[in-house]
Amino acid sequence: MTAATARRPGTLSAAWSLWTLLLGMGLLMMGNGLQTSLLGVRASEAAFGNTVTGMVMSAYFVGFLAGSLITPRKLREVGHIRVFAALASVTSVAILIHALFVDPLIWAAMRFVTGFTYAGLYVVAESWLNGYASNRLRGRLLGVYMVISYIGMGGGQLLLGSGDPSGVGLFLLVSILVSLSLVPILISYTPQPELSHPEPMNLRRLYRLSPLGTLGCFMTGITNGAIFGMGAVFARNSGLDVGQVSLFMGAFIFGGALAQWPLGKLSDRVDRQWVIVVVALMAMLLALGGVITGGWSPLALTGLAVLLGATMLTLYSIFLACANDFLSEQQIVAASASLVLALGIGAVLGPFSAGLVMEWLGADGFLWNLAVMHLLMAAFGLYCIRFHPIHATGEQSSHYVMVASDTTPLGTAWTEEAAHEPGQLELAFDEEHGAPHSDDSAA
Repeated sequence: MTAATARRPGTLSAAWSLWTLLLGMGLLMMGNGLQTSLLGVRASEAAFGNTVTGMVMSAYFVGFLAGSLITPRKLREVGHIRVFAALASVTSVAILIHALFVDPLIWAAMRFVTGFTYAGLYVVAESWLNGYASNRLRGRLLGVYMVISYIGMGGGQLLLGSGDPSGVGLFLLVSILVSLSLVPILISYTPQPELSHPEPMNLRRLYRLSPLGTLGCFMTGITNGAIFGMGAVFARNSGLDVGQVSLFMGAFIFGGALAQWPLGKLSDRVDRQWVIVVVALMAMLLALGGVITGGWSPLALTGLAVLLGATMLTLYSIFLACANDFLSEQQIVAASASLVLALGIGAVLGPFSAGLVMEWLGADGFLWNLAVMHLLMAAFGLYCIRFHPIHATGEQSSHYVMVASDTTPLGTAWTEEAAHEPGQLELAFDEEHGAPHSDDSAA
């Protein structure tokens, strides 16, 4: 092994340099996972009804839209760490209000607030990560982020069985987890992305650069909104008790965590668009298989959840990487907000549409809804492969790569390209596009 090869920062060393951010997001997602299923079960016990519950859960994603629009401006004004701390604090308070007032209107208002804060937290985390990742590393690094998020969310789902949903203990536990997420990021130094001279990137412009990445985030918003907004309701209506609902949702998220890394790595090596098409088709077939088979035992339904999670919950990070492949450093924060906005717009429709279909078709309407959406994803992916092709390696030549040296702190520059001389930091530019780009040397 050459000295240059030895100096290449790999995926794990890159992730370790931002361990405080990743740990904080893991705790936040644990709280989010617990509260999502907790509210679904509690709403069912309070006899809100599927349609009303769907509307309450959709309020989360309406707040999501607002948070994605406002957060970028605050990031430019006060920086990533302060925005993260403020949003997490508000999230901790909002869940406690749910416990005090079991009322659909108040819950809808608090879901709006929670959606606002989580959208902002996602913008902070994803712009932070994408601001340091090269194209050759992006899929894997986002994979690490999503694995940690899903492990946290899955762990939160499993906590549902540790208390009585009709009491206040589980609500307090959510607040504790969210509050703890602040500790590592506030007491440790974490390098923040450079925010000087940011470039705007609205949805229309982003769609022109990456149609599949942009529209894909919208479509995964619909499916993820249905899964996390109505998954617990589906499980409950399928005859599972509270403990089994917890296992079902935990298995769904565990499946996503299990497949996230290998699919992220695969998308770094081959055309991301083909990865998306194949995974979406597999998800559609699994959902249809669940409808056709029917009469699942609790154990079999939990096994199906693992497979559905391994396909459906892995797509967002690949769509995200696909979109960011086309961006320069100055565009990333605004683009992250636009992608979260696209996710939120879709997610507003997810729980509500799933609730309506379930009113019409019963519990199986949940699976029908997911099957149709993933068929649309696969079809649009094939369209983009035909009319918007990209390089077979999934890379674009219009991006910057910051090459780390021995004196550059990990987290300041991440790449798997060949390292340069110690003490140097280079940016390669694509003269045709006028933007920095990565060398295509082998990893």
